[in-house]
Amino acid sequence: MPNDTRPVTIPDFAAWKSQRRPISVLTAYDFPTARLLDGAGVDCLLVGDSLGTVIQGWETTLRVTLDQMIYHAEMVARAARRALVVADLPFLTYQVSTRQALRSAGRLLKETNCQAVKLEGGRSMVRTITALVQAGIPVMGHVGLQPQAVRRLGGYKVQRSSEGILTDAQAVADAGAFAVVLECIPTSLAARITDAVSIPTIGIGAGPRCDGQVLVVHDMLGLIENFRPKFVRHYAELGQQVRAAVAAYVADVAAGRFPGEVESFR
Repeated sequence: MPNDTRPVTIPDFAAWKSQRRPISVLTAYDFPTARLLDGAGVDCLLVGDSLGTVIQGWETTLRVTLDQMIYHAEMVARAARRALVVADLPFLTYQVSTRQALRSAGRLLKETNCQAVKLEGGRSMVRTITALVQAGIPVMGHVGLQPQAVRRLGGYKVQRSSEGILTDAQAVADAGAFAVVLECIPTSLAARITDAVSIPTIGIGAGPRCDGQVLVVHDMLGLIENFRPKFVRHYAELGQQVRAAVAAYVADVAAGRFPGEVESFR
């Protein structure tokens, strides 16, 4: 856990890249989880549109709305004391026009108190990223596997278009983004991009040579049973523990063991 308890800022990301200080990022979608992650020292909390799959139970992130993102991001931003809070722009809330992107990103910052937004896309998003940055809205990019483009990509697959992904990452950096997520690409390509771009790279399924790492918190805590992508390490098996705890509660209620005198008022 970092000794520095001051709030993380956008300039810290650039400083940490130059210092070769790894950046830790986890997703968060609610107040109590965000408070725990923040207290444990994570550098950045990402309110991802992954809530569509993790929280809502859909197969993709495409159904998530801007109002839903605002609802979750507000809770996370209110919980955070140190971590930088970044919120995803969901599908079709920024692709139509730069004006639409400005309105959507502006709502996220104004209504949630998060510090930055994240959007998917490389060269196609240069004008949008530039407009957001010029309006004072920090942007985190996202290249490689782009979950919002899952239909076009034909599923969640490792992306191997080396020159295309490198060009996308460079375009995102040149447009003014303060960091870029590299998702599901070969380790060698991620290392090449990390060396080539001036902004921090945050990897998920991109190997150890990125400037930082991000995981979905439910994945790394083992809360999604029977789901373990190659790039996920389970740091706990909370799904099993929750199931066992609930089973014990059900058994105690059925047997009349709960509540007992300790849990009862006189």
